[in-house]
Amino acid sequence: MPESDPTRWFAEEIQPHEASLRSYLRGMFPSLPDIDDLVQESYARLIHAREAGRVSYAKAFLFTTARNLALDFFRRRKIVTIESVADITDLPVLEERPDAIESINHQEELGMLAAAVRALPDRCRQVLTLRLLYGLSHKQIAVELGISEHTVKAQIAKGMRRCAEYFSERGVPTTRQPSPAKEPLTEPSPVSP
Repeated sequence: MPESDPTRWFAEEIQPHEASLRSYLRGMFPSLPDIDDLVQESYARLIHAREAGRVSYAKAFLFTTARNLALDFFRRRKIVTIESVADITDLPVLEERPDAIESINHQEELGMLAAAVRALPDRCRQVLTLRLLYGLSHKQIAVELGISEHTVKAQIAKGMRRCAEYFSERGVPTTRQPSPAKEPLTEPSPVSP
């Protein structure tokens, strides 16, 4: 093959391996963010090496170059200089789960809530449990326990107030907002048309 036709050489010797090169890179380095850039850089290095007369087996050189570029990418990504990190919270996090201290605090709060609910009078505890644990509406609770909806609302208010007092007595703040995904503790009054 004549040295003067690099386009033909590339089309016949290199380009047919592009699909298998991409598959190889995806298989070996599934977390590689941009395979296109790596393939293009591999082509550039292969062409430069060919011009310098250092390429005996183009396919082997191409795959080896691509592998080495991918490994270099991951090596460089591991290095984080202190100057480049403005805020520690900007660093990538492997897990979004709470750390051990948060988990312990959450468990303690749940234990304290269970104790607060156990300390409630029977009817109040039943109503609060059906509302908060089982998510029943005021109407469903009234039917389940054979009481009026007004009594359900009163018992929920009483239970919440007593739980707040229980937490307050133990130095736990009670200013948390309810989760937006949950139904509000009191039902809105019907709007007249």
